[in-house]
Parts: sequence; structure tokens; C-alpha cells
Amino acid sequence: MLITHDTESALGTLVELLNTSPDAGGYEQLPDVASLDALVERREISEVDAVTVADLAAVHALRARLRAVFGAGSTEEAAELVNVLVADVNATPRLTDHDGHGWHMHYFAPHAALADHLAAELGMALGLILMAGERERLRRCEAPDCARVFVDLSRNRSRRYCDSRTCGNRMHVAAYRARQRSAADDAIPLGVR
Repeated sequence: MLITHDTESALGTLVELLNTSPDAGGYEQLPDVASLDALVERREISEVDAVTVADLAAVHALRARLRAVFGAGSTEEAAELVNVLVADVNATPRLTDHDGHGWHMHYFAPHAALADHLAAELGMALGLILMAGERERLRRCEAPDCARVFVDLSRNRSRRYCDSRTCGNRMHVAAYRARQRSAADDAIPLGVR
């Protein structure tokens, strides 16, 4: 599957945004305008005016709609969610070549409200994943105590955890310890048990 720079960037923004939700981490990680402004800067979201309290509320609402796509029961349901999301903001595709990224497509009007900008850009990135028949790449972490999401862009679609250094490592250590306990139990003679 060919993922362009702007689509990969949008998917990264999508995952980071969704994982700021209390649903993902147990507490709100986007509590104020300053944290939203930091997200905009960190993700290099272009053509955005100064972030306001109204933007924060709208982005919180958008976040829930985007998260629903990851929980959709079918591609048809996910596609309908994406279609409604993109239609609600009247996405307006246009070519641009800013910041040295070469020609690429933006789906939002210049200086649109931040939530509209994100709905168009992230909705179209999700649409491209669905259009390619790759919905299974939209995943929730398999660690039992984690509700974070990720987009599996690995070649063989084998990624299971939101982060290999945290959840992945923790689950591998737990599996190793369980195997060690099982081996120790098997080593005890039957009459001693």
C-alpha cells in the first residue's frame, strides 16, 4: 500500500489526537488551549489561526467521532462515519507545495477552524485507508489494560501494540514470566505437588 508523506503525517496526527482522550489513557491529555496549541505545533499542522477555547471544545467533539471509526463493526460502517465527517465540513481539495514537501493535496480551506481542518484532513486519510481495503490496519492496542489506538503501517500487518517499548515490552515480559512459571511447575515431581 502506497502511503504518501501527507497521508502518513495525517495518520500520525490522527493517532496522537485520539490517544489524548480519557478513553485512551484514563485522563484528559488535551485539557486546555496550551496543550492543543502544542499539538498543532508538534504535528506541524499548517494554515491554522490562533487556537481558541472554542477550538478546544470542537476538537474534543471531533476526537470522539474519529475514534468511532476505529470501533466500527464493518468497512461499510466506517465508510459511512468518514463520509458524514468529511461532508459536514465541506472538504475542499486543493494542491499545495508548502514547507518543502512537494506537491500534495490539502482537503481543508485555508485558515478553516481547527476542528474542520482536522476533520477534512484526518477524514480523508481514513478514507484512503478504507478505499485501499486496509481497514484492519486501524487497530486498538492488544494489551488488556490499554485502550490506545494505532495505524499498523508495517509491511506484514503484524503490529499488535500501540508502542513496542511500553505495552509490547510489558506483554512480552508477562508472557516470558508465565512460561517460566509453567516450566517450573512442570519440573516439580507429581508426588510433591
